[in-house]
Amino acid sequence: MNRWFVRGCVLGSVVGLLPALAAAQEDSVDRAREALAQQEGDEDASQQLEEVFQAAEKNYSLQKKGSHSLNYSLDYSYTGDQRLDLSITGGSVQNLDVVPSATHSFTNAFSYDYGLLDNLTVGTRIPLVVKYDTQDELNVYDFGDISFTARWQPLAYVPGKMSTTLFGTLSSKTGVSPYEIDIKRELSTGSGYYTVSGGASLSKVLDPVVIFGSTSLSYNFPADDLNQVRGARLLEKVEPGFGLSGSAGFAYSLSYDISLSVSAQVSYSDETVLSFSDGSEAVAQDQVTGFLSMSLGTRVSDTTIVNTSLGIGLTEDAPDFSLGLSLPINFSGLKD
Repeated sequence: MNRWFVRGCVLGSVVGLLPALAAAQEDSVDRAREALAQQEGDEDASQQLEEVFQAAEKNYSLQKKGSHSLNYSLDYSYTGDQRLDLSITGGSVQNLDVVPSATHSFTNAFSYDYGLLDNLTVGTRIPLVVKYDTQDELNVYDFGDISFTARWQPLAYVPGKMSTTLFGTLSSKTGVSPYEIDIKRELSTGSGYYTVSGGASLSKVLDPVVIFGSTSLSYNFPADDLNQVRGARLLEKVEPGFGLSGSAGFAYSLSYDISLSVSAQVSYSDETVLSFSDGSEAVAQDQVTGFLSMSLGTRVSDTTIVNTSLGIGLTEDAPDFSLGLSLPINFSGLKD
């Protein structure tokens, strides 16, 4: 009887504990569900995929938003010519001499770019020009024409597709104007007028080759209120007209540290009209200029690539040849 009484007590205690055990089990299940459930701020798979697609859509090749870059370039160009020194008296030539002349130009330029958006970059270029004329022994050291540029990439870069960048440039007349100097005693470092230009550049990666090209149209504003003596006349106004240019080329990666690029540029300049105080006009004929450029890019560190270039004039109006060097300038204050 005692045995049955003990069994009954054990069974009763177990039956009494069942609700508590069930409640505990249910509570533990709820806690497990809560722990496995998505918390606020967590990302599910769909959100992660969406972010991946958004990142792919925002892959641009311009400056990243908020980033800076500063570059330095040094360019040298040589222009040779032959001048005729002659005197005509009574319809006959009394003196004739062919005098060679040469102009050496050195341009030191600092270019700064800032990313307003991932697909919009603005920048400026400040040139310092040194020119020397061997014939007349003239020289000048001054600023060139400072320019401001905006580049916009309307569509994100897609591997295997053509990349398009639109650009616009405003060039000032901060350099020494050729229409405001004594042409027998001074040299110029600028164009003498404001210029607005716009165009598009295209590129496509065909690993290990990149092909590229660009075209642009420029408008040159007239220069008024001039007072330059030219011979027996006084120059008062210059209307330079418009310009059109195009270029194409390719870049080839020889290795991780070396790349080579070759490009050709052709530009057309409309005729320039010079108006004098006596009401007469002189017209400088339009010009077509061709230039061939070869550039070698050398990686000297993980973040620095030095470019050296050689240019050869293809037409009479182009410089005979040019040499160039460009490299980035890294300052801690300009890092992202």
